[in-house]
Amino acid sequence: MDIFTRAMWLGTLIFLGFSLVKDKKRTQEALKMALKMGRGMVVSIFTIIFAIGLILTLIPPENIAQFIRTHSIFMATLGGALLGTVALVPPFVAFPLVGTLVDAGVDMMPSVAFLTTLTMVGVVTLPLERKSFGTKFTLVRNGLSFVFALIIALVMGGIL
Repeated sequence: MDIFTRAMWLGTLIFLGFSLVKDKKRTQEALKMALKMGRGMVVSIFTIIFAIGLILTLIPPENIAQFIRTHSIFMATLGGALLGTVALVPPFVAFPLVGTLVDAGVDMMPSVAFLTTLTMVGVVTLPLERKSFGTKFTLVRNGLSFVFALIIALVMGGIL
């Protein structure tokens, strides 16, 4: 465990202790609510992990890397960004997935484009987001997220 993770755990425990001292009943209620929310997300989390594992089994990262390497870096970056828009995936699933692509030889710029759109843009979630926030907000948010994903990929490609 790295120092940052340890610091986060320590800070969490300290603040939890302060909360327990200040108002034990409300803290216990909040912890019960958090546990209930966590239980509700477990099925979704395992479903996503299973789906990613299945996809990587059917289409190994080496095949994706080979496909991307046959195109120019800018076309591969655009392709990675478009591929990432298909589903909105939580970062804890997206980072290991992109790590396997990088390990398989995919350049940094397309990998970053894929990662940022994978976590920020979601075509699959458009109907739900449109229903909750409205069409204009949904389209502007997803459009800006896509543009910024490309900018981030270009910058990261230049840095790394």
